[in-house]
Amino acid sequence: MKPRRNASMENAKCYAPQILVGTEGLPREQWLEYRRKGIGGSDAAAVLGISPFRTGRDLYYDKLNIVTADDAENWVQLEVGTLLEPLVAKIFAHKTGYKIYRRPFMFRHPQYPWMLADLDYMVELPDGTSAILEIKTTNYNAKDNWWYNGEEIVPIYYESQGRHYMAVMNIDRVYFCCLYGNSEDEAMIRRIDRDMAYEEELIALERDFWENHVLTKTPPPYVEADGDLILESLRRKIGPADKDAPPVLLGQTQFGQLSMLLSLQEKKKTLAAEVNKLEKDIKRLKGMLIEKMGTSCTAVYNGSAESYTITYNPVRSAGISKDALERLKDEHPDIYDQYVTVSEWRRFHVKKAALQAA
Repeated sequence: MKPRRNASMENAKCYAPQILVGTEGLPREQWLEYRRKGIGGSDAAAVLGISPFRTGRDLYYDKLNIVTADDAENWVQLEVGTLLEPLVAKIFAHKTGYKIYRRPFMFRHPQYPWMLADLDYMVELPDGTSAILEIKTTNYNAKDNWWYNGEEIVPIYYESQGRHYMAVMNIDRVYFCCLYGNSEDEAMIRRIDRDMAYEEELIALERDFWENHVLTKTPPPYVEADGDLILESLRRKIGPADKDAPPVLLGQTQFGQLSMLLSLQEKKKTLAAEVNKLEKDIKRLKGMLIEKMGTSCTAVYNGSAESYTITYNPVRSAGISKDALERLKDEHPDIYDQYVTVSEWRRFHVKKAALQAA
C-alpha cells in the first residue's frame, strides 16, 4: 500500500538540490574528502544496518577518517564495476529507448546539507520528467538477490541508496540496471518510485547518525545481524593482537553478554549432537545404496509415482598435505617463501575460572 501524502509532504517536495562540487576530473582523494562532509547514497544501507558490505561503525570511522574501508581485497571487483559502467548504461538506453546523460556533480539536500548524492546517470523520460539511473554489476549466482518469490525486486541495500538519491534530488523515480553476464539479455532493469513515508524515516535515521554520532564523535553500536561483518569490522579497527597487553577487566554489561554467549553455545552443542546423529544415519543409508551400485556411477529408480537418478562420480582435486608442505619448506625454502602465505587470526575461547577466596 502506498502511503497517503498530506499537504506538508507535498510542500516538502518544493525544493531543488544544491551543487556541492563538480566531480569531472576531481582527484579521488579530494572526492573522498567531500564524501566525508555528509552521508552519500551508498552509505544509507550501513546507517540502516542492512549493508552486506560494512557496518555503521565502519561508516562512522570512515567519515572521521579514522579507519577507511579496506578496498585492497576487492579492488578488482571495484575496477570492473567502474570499467563496465558506460557499457551497462548503454545497454539500459538500448533496451528502454530512453535518453541518458551525466550530471558530474556532487549534490546536497538544501534542508539537510549532510545528505549527499553523486549519481551515475540521469534519464530523460518521454513525459519530460527526469529519473535517476544507478548502474550495478554482479555475478551469475548473485543475480538471485534481484528476485523474491518469483517477483522482481531491488535488493534492500540498493533500494535504500535509490531512496536517498530521490530525497536529495527531489526526483520521483530511480531505475537500476544490473549486468550479471556478458550479453544484453543478461542485464536486469528494475524501477522504484518515491515513498515519502520510507523517506521520512530514512532522513530521521541518517540525521541521528550524523548529528549524534559523527558530529559528537560517538561510535554507533553494532546493530547488524551478520556477526561475520561485525568481526571483520573489529579486525580492521583493532589491528593485530598484542600478546604483552594486560588482561581486560570486564564489567556487568559484558558478564550479561558472556552469559548469553555460553547459553547459546550450550544450545548449539545440543543441536550439534542431533545433527551428528542425523549425519550418521544419512551416511549409513548412503552406504547401503552405494553397496548396491558397486562400481557403477549411476543408479536409477523408476516407481509408479516417483523416479530418481543417483550419481556417484569420482572427484579429483589437487592439494598438498601438511607433511609435504613441511618437506617443501626444508628442501626448497625459496619456493616455499614465494608461494606460501601466512595469515593471522585470533581464536576466541571462554574458560570458567575457580572463584578466589575473599
